Amino acid sequence: MENRLYAFALRDAALKLIAMHDAAPRIVRYTADMKRWLLTQSILAFHFRRVTSPSHPSLTAANLNGFLAESKVVSRNTAFAHLAEMRNYGLLIDIHERGDGRARPLKISETAETLIREWFDEHLKSLDILDRGTRLSRSVADRRLLWYAQPRMCHSLFHDPRWANPPQSVDTFVRTASGSNILHDLMSRLPPEKPLEARMPIGPLRIGEFFKRYAISRTHARRVFERAQLLEIGGWDLSGERGDFWLGAELIRDYRHWQAVKFAAIEEAFEWACRHVPRPAGGQREG
Repeated sequence: MENRLYAFALRDAALKLIAMHDAAPRIVRYTADMKRWLLTQSILAFHFRRVTSPSHPSLTAANLNGFLAESKVVSRNTAFAHLAEMRNYGLLIDIHERGDGRARPLKISETAETLIREWFDEHLKSLDILDRGTRLSRSVADRRLLWYAQPRMCHSLFHDPRWANPPQSVDTFVRTASGSNILHDLMSRLPPEKPLEARMPIGPLRIGEFFKRYAISRTHARRVFERAQLLEIGGWDLSGERGDFWLGAELIRDYRHWQAVKFAAIEEAFEWACRHVPRPAGGQREG
């Protein structure tokens, strides 16, 4: 957070996350609030552990439930419904294994892997902004790095209360449907070159653009902004949603710290993967 380029890197990542939503809104909504984010990332981690270690249990509803049981992040029924939805949208596909015919092993589809790779590489690109690093080029050069890094990143964030239980200012957004998208959208409008003040104006804003863009009800969108106003972390200069919208310094600081926790977990997991991905025959990594 002390890096002078962090605000620029964060804005770059937020814009990319919004662009990913605009390109595939029905799919990206599976990570658009904290509960769905944790659940989807856990499903991906389960899959990638199986890819890198064939002895790891297959992704099934029962195995996922056992994995999530201690966390109390979601109920069993919520987890099963989430799996079913992801399967219906082609993000998970059936695989055929010998064994218990009652089990229904799944794996993520090419579409799902393409999306998580795009998400992962964008964060590496933003990290590279901070220190002119080479993370993105290394990831592009060896596609296996994602397979090893994502489960480690997921485990770190799943058990880190700074991420999974963010401050109230952030939580009021990310615990609601599409709330993460709304928060990224708001933060992407901040001028990254400006020093932080008590209230940071981001220009005119209409609630209508949010419920239309993120496919939520007008009532839900209005409720999100009403909570922000009650907490005095955001609001309009004038009554009746007129004038510029502003974001409070508390929300901005909390958001930046919350995102920094994620970036740090990705950084650590990626560098770990770079050290632990096996060298293929011939000594060259996959390109």
